[in-house]
Amino acid sequence: MGIFCATGPAGATDLRFSASSYGTPGLIDMPTGSPWPDGMLGLSSVLTKDMQKYTLTFQITPRIFGSFRYSILNGYDAGENRYDRSFDFGYLLMEETQYRPALSIGLRDFGGTGIYGSEYIAATKTFGDQLTLTGGIGWGRLASYGGFTNPLGIIDDSFETRPIQDVSINNTGRLDIKQWFHGDAAFFGGVEYRFNPRLTLKAEYSSDAYERETLKMGFDHKTPFNASLTYGFKNGAEVSVYALHGSEIGIRGSIPITPQKPKYPSGIEEAPPTLMPRQTQAALSWDANSVRQKNSSLSIALKDQGLTLEGITIEGDTATVRFVNGRYPAEAQALGRAARVLANQLPADITTFRLEAMANGVTTSRTTLRRSDLESLEYDLDGSWRSFARADFEDAAHSEAAPIAGIYPKFNWRITPYLDPSLFDPDNPVRADFGVQAAASLEPARGLVFSAAVRQPVAGNLDTSTRPSNSVLPHVRTDSAEYAKQSDLEIKYLTAEYFFRPGKNLYGRATVGYLETMYGGVSGEVLWKPVNGPLALGAELNYVKKRDFDQMFGFQDYDIVTGHASAYYDFGGGYLGQLDVGRYLAGDYGATFSVDREFDNGFRVGAFFTLTDVSFDDFGEGSFDKGIRFSVPVDWLTGAATQGGYGTTIRPVVRDGGARLDVRNRLYDVVRNSHTSELEDRWGKFWR
Repeated sequence: MGIFCATGPAGATDLRFSASSYGTPGLIDMPTGSPWPDGMLGLSSVLTKDMQKYTLTFQITPRIFGSFRYSILNGYDAGENRYDRSFDFGYLLMEETQYRPALSIGLRDFGGTGIYGSEYIAATKTFGDQLTLTGGIGWGRLASYGGFTNPLGIIDDSFETRPIQDVSINNTGRLDIKQWFHGDAAFFGGVEYRFNPRLTLKAEYSSDAYERETLKMGFDHKTPFNASLTYGFKNGAEVSVYALHGSEIGIRGSIPITPQKPKYPSGIEEAPPTLMPRQTQAALSWDANSVRQKNSSLSIALKDQGLTLEGITIEGDTATVRFVNGRYPAEAQALGRAARVLANQLPADITTFRLEAMANGVTTSRTTLRRSDLESLEYDLDGSWRSFARADFEDAAHSEAAPIAGIYPKFNWRITPYLDPSLFDPDNPVRADFGVQAAASLEPARGLVFSAAVRQPVAGNLDTSTRPSNSVLPHVRTDSAEYAKQSDLEIKYLTAEYFFRPGKNLYGRATVGYLETMYGGVSGEVLWKPVNGPLALGAELNYVKKRDFDQMFGFQDYDIVTGHASAYYDFGGGYLGQLDVGRYLAGDYGATFSVDREFDNGFRVGAFFTLTDVSFDDFGEGSFDKGIRFSVPVDWLTGAATQGGYGTTIRPVVRDGGARLDVRNRLYDVVRNSHTSELEDRWGKFWR
């Protein structure tokens, strides 16, 4: 049993950022007014005799946190276990100062069945390094003990009555807004005392009477007082033991995750080549006639840095170079390495470098650097910012670099392990398959890519799901377990893709084949994305058929035309918004709203929800599609200059409404890495 919740900065626990048994900022069961550090991420798990809670919480901004919780309540439904999913939200109304407390408002279980449904306002004040006091007022479940008439009734009499809540599974996911801050209210409070940097005592007066647990699970509520003792480890992890309402003993533990603090902040890759004087041996022996050959000295020097030279043109004092970054997660680092190689290889009279970045065979941007700036800023203390300010960024719809002979065809292959998880489904908190994947790609010409991946499961339990689909919609996703049950060796994807540039700021993609696990067909996409702008617009159209359950070459009878118009916006500070409007796989029409936070190192956390013309009743359990997603780059974990990473999406329940095709290489994420906003965020890697 473990909990992975953020309790403070790595290296030390912090009294003000402690976590409750709900995996959110709090005491034991009660919330607090203090948020966690900005960007903190964690999973939490708590264990008592008849209950388990697993919570993922993310401090989205300095003022906002969001949580997803998966709870297992033994014998809750007439002797059967309840697997409950819910969401929490909190907002910091007022920061703590020397004379006033931190003040927060929050919602518990606003997107689940409502078993834990409650609202609160909490204030927290610290006194020195050891003592913290919290007091607050709660509604809903947090007013089930010691309740009194709602003071908000002075605004409107309707606040004094809380509608009866349906906490059945059929009500999962509905937003019962009419209940929020309605009905009786009650006070709660508590204290935290830190004996030393490792040991913390918490005590609280709880306004939660555990009415449902008492009625359905035999819980014995003897007292409103709870207490806990917490030990903090050096890396920020915690283990807690607490006494709950005089009748239960619980265990909690924690492991904080700080996305903005990778284990190797500067990386462990080899140092870049040092800039040499302009009259180097390489520059003096420059052969303009052989530069466009595949194995020229320039091509070899770039290859040593993980870059592939695709084209070069020299006119006057300017060299235009087209290259592919095959190594570095940060495109800014690839630009820096390429610029150093050019400075060490080209004759002294070449004073300007125009670097054209490529992705999937198309040029995505052109960065212009002056050789003199490289030489003067290499050891400048403010060299990163100054070099970015002096660089110019523009579109490169039509490459101005003449192609290198013999580059195509390209062939790549790899064999890797894979992990395919299904987390927190309605019957099991963890399902996953582990196996081996063989993938290969062939590029016979620029922009044309043939790709395939074959998987062989070795171990796992994805095929153990026994829940049949009860969907009244076409089963476009709800029978996904059948693909695990009826397949052994499986074709993950088998596609032909063509990437092209229709014009300035425009990108295109056409894909045909077995597009994903469940569907094959034809997919086309166009994207408008200026290099220097925050807004992008796209459109995608697909015709697909449902694949056979064995994931080989056959198809089922179901086919559909689906597609979306999309808008993407970079709000700055790492916050990305996306809106997709169109037709989904079950034939329903609607929109998906997404928000992601991407840290400068590539670590990404986001959330989304979809509303379509499918009614909540027809959608079934969950009411509408929603979830959270995250991706962790390899270099965040290892420090190695390696592209790729691991990511997954967590949905409370998989249903058929709002289901979208999972086609690979959608254009926005393909092209944005070399655009100005992304380059600026990671320009600190330019000199690495």
